[in-house]
Amino acid sequence: MPKFKLSEKSINKLEGVHEDLVKIVKLAITISFVDFSVGEGLRTVERQKELVKAGKSKTMLSRHLTGHAVDLWAIHPDTKDITWEAKYYDMIANAMLEAAAKLQIPLTWGGTFKGFADLVHFELPKAFEKYKGDK
Repeated sequence: MPKFKLSEKSINKLEGVHEDLVKIVKLAITISFVDFSVGEGLRTVERQKELVKAGKSKTMLSRHLTGHAVDLWAIHPDTKDITWEAKYYDMIANAMLEAAAKLQIPLTWGGTFKGFADLVHFELPKAFEKYKGDK
């Protein structure tokens, strides 16, 4: 099984992301069958407004605004470029959900959202945030 690792750029994009979600991403990259990079972690309100206006997000209540969400981008195994092919996002989701289970941290995948399948998106559920005492 291939062992991938996060690039320095991806690690930098995890700055401000909740430590439990960072742990999941760091474990997932080591067990994933497809390489991936961190596209976005913590977002500013201005960035979120841009994404909503462009139709790439449906809410101004994004978990990215609080550091409780990340977007991961699949890297095509042949071209080494970012790919939007759904099969690679299923593979990333499998790795992320497996890592979350191993770490006993609940995780929600945007690919299961009703009405707007957000294959690149992973977030800590709000219920977990309250349980952990986060603000």
